[in-house]
Amino acid sequence: MSTPVQNRRFIAGAVCPRCSAMDTIVVDRDSDLRECVECGFSDPRPKDKLATEPATRVSRPAARRVETPAAVVRILDPSSNKVQE
Repeated sequence: MSTPVQNRRFIAGAVCPRCSAMDTIVVDRDSDLRECVECGFSDPRPKDKLATEPATRVSRPAARRVETPAAVVRILDPSSNKVQE
C-alpha cells in the first residue's frame, strides 16, 4: 500500500517568523496551513489577501491607471571630450 502524496509546496524566499530561516516554509494546498520545516512553527495562512497585503505603488488600483510620460534620452559618446551646450 502506498502512502498518500502530500500536497505541499515550498515558498521561495519566505522567512520563518519564529526562527528567521529562509526557504524553510511549506504550504499545504489542501488546508492552507503554512509551517517551517526547520523549527516546526505553523499557522493558517490569512484568508483575506487585501487585509494583510501592505499597500505599495504596484498594488494600489490608482497607481495602475497612471501613464508615465515619454522622455527624450540623449546618448553621449564617452570618447568625445566636447561639452555640448
